[in-house]
Amino acid sequence: MDLISIILPYYKKKHFINKTIKSILIQTHQKFELLIIYDDEDKDDLIYIKRLIKKNPRIKFIVNKRNLGVSKSRNKGIVESKGKYICFIDADDIWKKNKLKIQLDFIKKNKCYMCHSNYKIINKNDKTIGLMKVKKILEYNDLLYSCDIGLSTVMIDSKLKSKIIFPNMKTKEDFILWLKLSKKFKFHGIQKDLVYWRKGKTSKDYIIQKIKDAFTLYSKYEKFNIFKSSLFVVILSFNFFKKSFIQKIS
Repeated sequence: MDLISIILPYYKKKHFINKTIKSILIQTHQKFELLIIYDDEDKDDLIYIKRLIKKNPRIKFIVNKRNLGVSKSRNKGIVESKGKYICFIDADDIWKKNKLKIQLDFIKKNKCYMCHSNYKIINKNDKTIGLMKVKKILEYNDLLYSCDIGLSTVMIDSKLKSKIIFPNMKTKEDFILWLKLSKKFKFHGIQKDLVYWRKGKTSKDYIIQKIKDAFTLYSKYEKFNIFKSSLFVVILSFNFFKKSFIQKIS
């Protein structure tokens, strides 16, 4: 049975982390290691989380000396991982109990390096408010216009481990990585709902930050000129709002 490494950064998600960890521990595929990276300088939640994991031998608990951010924390977990496959989950998302098994079987059957899945969108009260459906295949040119990959739905073969490095960005860090990987490998989509992705509040400052980071994505990482970068930011934003509307009525 193949070992799967699960990377989970933690920062101020006390109201949700219990359900997240439980959804991992009840997976039908039980050969996994969970790497929790505690990334909060405030140590108030440490005792609570340690109580949740109860010295489970499959859980490795890493405490950052200072706040590193989600990218560096994930990268830290990737370096420490030992699994044949690598998955990611945010500290407020929830997996269906057969998520790992379905993805593992899919990767082996299709002999691919990366896969992701549909996911339901939930609010802070666990109420389903939308659905994200994925295509069977996503390539670089598809992703350029719209990031249709949910981080908590991804499974990657550790043969690509040296390439899985999240850039140090406040937002769009996963999008940048997916684009980088998709230049050489295809993302295969599993058209089943395997994850509940929790939608948080979006402030004006957060939206502005996402727009700035989108421009950085296209200009710095994709090497587009100013005009092309600006155009793609507009297209990305339009597709985001279009997608949000479709998700609500699905």
